[in-house]
Amino acid sequence: MAAALTILPDPPPPPTAIGLIAGGGKLPLMVARGLRRAGHPVHALGLSRQYEPELPPLCSSFREVGVLRVGTWGRALAKTGVRHAIMVGKVDKAKLMHDPLRLLQNIPDLRTVVAWYRHLRHDRRSHVLLTAIADELDRCGVALLDSTAPIPDELATVGVMTKTRPSVEQRADIEFVWPLLTQTLRLDIGQAIAVRERDVIAVEAVEGTDRMIHRVGQLCRAKGWTLCKGARAGHDRRADVPTVGVKTIENLAEAGGGCLALAAGDVIMLEKQRVLELADDHGIAVVGVPPVPS
Repeated sequence: MAAALTILPDPPPPPTAIGLIAGGGKLPLMVARGLRRAGHPVHALGLSRQYEPELPPLCSSFREVGVLRVGTWGRALAKTGVRHAIMVGKVDKAKLMHDPLRLLQNIPDLRTVVAWYRHLRHDRRSHVLLTAIADELDRCGVALLDSTAPIPDELATVGVMTKTRPSVEQRADIEFVWPLLTQTLRLDIGQAIAVRERDVIAVEAVEGTDRMIHRVGQLCRAKGWTLCKGARAGHDRRADVPTVGVKTIENLAEAGGGCLALAAGDVIMLEKQRVLELADDHGIAVVGVPPVPS
């Protein structure tokens, strides 16, 4: 059953201070810059051993916090007068275990333990985890916002985004597989399907898109196959927004992919211009598929 649609609060007008709960990768940097351009002071919490070193200079204030200490996050943001926050970035579990002293910093606080007991004992899927975090932050007076609000220009748009255009066969594959992808997204199976000549080569599961692309390259020796990627039905834009980037294009090129079809408005393209230029360099078409009418 699809998750219920979450109605998110509108971003406050500038110069309202916005909190940023930041994991790793380029996305928190892009969000911080987007907030600054809009005139918002940014008060960031960097998850221990996860955030990028370029982040603190972009922020009005910065504090490192434990990954499993949600109560600390809420109290720290509330103390700076923040009432709205954005949560983005990756969490590398291996980094949590690397340093024993840092591991102590990540011992769950009471609010995290209570949230786990209340929400996550029987269902640990990512959107359930996000709901638990959002509920605990809300108890501290901090509401999570749509994580794409500061970066609207980085989302996939409708139509062909590259100079390279999809072939007739690739367009037919997109039309064929998109209803199937809609169903796998509704069932919360995965975010992507690979297809060639109306044969489904692979469906993304827990391994993620990059490993799926590698698997497709091993299964399909023919070049020019198509990868279709969207967002889980009723996905919660407070954090659960699928992303592609330069690495996606590099992986597609290495595995023989020839077309990337993305759900317009639902997929973030990290370093979008660079992604499109690299796709053209490799002869890969990038297409934005409009939302399916309900």
